[in-house]
Amino acid sequence: MEETISAIATAAGAAGVGIVRLSGAAAIAVADKIFCAANGKLLAQVADRTITFGHVKNFSGGVVDEAIALVMRAPKSYTCEDVVELQCHGGSVVLREVLKLTFEAGARPAERGEFTKRAFLNGRIDLTQAQAVLDVIQAKTTAALTVAQNQLAGKTSKTVGEIRQAILNSVAHIEATIDFPEDDLDAVTLNTVDKNISAQIAKLDELLKNQTAGKILREGLETAIIGKPNVGKSSLLNFFAKTDRAIVTDIPGTTRDSIEEFVNVGGIPLKIIDTAGIRASGDAVEQIGIARARDCAQRAELILALFDGSRPLDAEDTEIFKLLPDRNALILLTKTDLPQVTTSAQIAKRLPAAQIIKLSLKNGEGTEELLAAIGKRVGTIDFEMNFVRDEREADLLRRAVKHLRDAQETIRLNVGIDFVSIDLRGALECLSELTGESVGEDVLNEIFSKFCVGK
Repeated sequence: MEETISAIATAAGAAGVGIVRLSGAAAIAVADKIFCAANGKLLAQVADRTITFGHVKNFSGGVVDEAIALVMRAPKSYTCEDVVELQCHGGSVVLREVLKLTFEAGARPAERGEFTKRAFLNGRIDLTQAQAVLDVIQAKTTAALTVAQNQLAGKTSKTVGEIRQAILNSVAHIEATIDFPEDDLDAVTLNTVDKNISAQIAKLDELLKNQTAGKILREGLETAIIGKPNVGKSSLLNFFAKTDRAIVTDIPGTTRDSIEEFVNVGGIPLKIIDTAGIRASGDAVEQIGIARARDCAQRAELILALFDGSRPLDAEDTEIFKLLPDRNALILLTKTDLPQVTTSAQIAKRLPAAQIIKLSLKNGEGTEELLAAIGKRVGTIDFEMNFVRDEREADLLRRAVKHLRDAQETIRLNVGIDFVSIDLRGALECLSELTGESVGEDVLNEIFSKFCVGK
C-alpha cells in the first residue's frame, strides 16, 4: 500500500488562503487526527466532495488555525487516491505548523511532483499530460497556456494513440499472414503495410516540425539586447516589460550584470536579457558583466543590437559588429528623436543583409515595426496544433520514425515478412515510452523532479 503523503500545495508567501494536501489510503484518517469539525463529525463520516468547517488542533488540543477540509475519495481525485485538502490561512508559519502536524499524525513529506506522479501511475493521465501540468503552472503567456491546456486535455496523447493503433493494426495484419502463409497474401499484406507506414511517418514528421515552436512557447525565445553603454538597452527592456525593470541613467556602466525578463510579444514569450554595455573597462565587476554579455550574444536565439544614431560609430560599436555575422539579429538605430550622426546607410555598409529599424523610445517611433519584425522572425505559430514538448519527446519520435523507415527498407529488400514486424514493434516501444506506458523509473524520477513539492 502506498504511503500517505503531505505537502503545502500553494505558493510560498503571505496569501488569503493556503492549502495543505494529503493523498493516500490513510489521508482521511491522518486528517481526522488534527482536524476538528465544528459539527462534531469525523471526516471519515462526511459525504464525498463536501466542505467541512472546523479547526486544526495540535495534539495538546490547542487551536493552530481555523480551516475548512475538502474530502475527495478514490478514485475521483487528482491522484485517484483518497485526498484531503486542508484550506487554512495563507501565512507561511501557520502552513508549516499544519504540515508538521500531518507528519506527526502519520503522513510523510511528499517528494517533488509526487502527487502528479501518482496520478500518472494510477492511470488518470499519461506522461505527456503529466508534463503538461508543469507547463500550465509555468505558462508565461495566454497562448502558452492554451497549448499547455490542450496537452493536459490529451490532444497530443490522442494523436500518438492513433499512430500507435495504426501501427498495431499493421503488426496484427502481418501476424495473421504469418499464420496463413501464401506468397500472394504476403505481397498484398506488405503493400498495405508499406502504405500505412508512410502515412504514420508523415504524421510523426508533422509533430517533429513543431519542436522549435513548442520550446519557444514553454521556455521563451532567448533574446539578447546588446550594444555599447548608453545606447538605450535598459530603456528597451523597460519598454518590453512595461515597467521600470532596469535602471536608466546617462552614466556608462550602470548595468553591470545581465537582467532577465519574460515579456509577451503577440502571444510569444520572449526571454529578454539586458546585458552590460560592451566596452573596454578597468572595473573588475563591470568586466564580468561584459563577459556575460558576450556569452549571451553567442547563445541567444535572437539578438537586438543597438547603435546610437545621435553619436558616431566608434571602436566600441565595432566590437558589437563582430558579434553579429551569421546571427539572427535585428539592428536598432536608437535615439532618432535627437539630431542624427549615424545613418542606416553607414550600418548597412557593415552589415549589408541586416534589417535596420529606426527607433525612438521617447516618442515611440519604430516600436510597432520592431514588434512586427520580432513576430516575423519567430514565424507563425498555430496555438491549436500538437507540440513536441522537449528533446526527450523529439528523440523518441525520431527513433520511432527510424524504426518505421527500417521496416520499409525491410519490405523493399524482401527478407521476410516477420522481420517487418520486429521493426514495427520497435516503433511501438518508442511511442509507448513517450506516453509512459513503458518507461524506466530513472526517467520518471528525472521528469517529476522538475515539479514543485506540492504538485
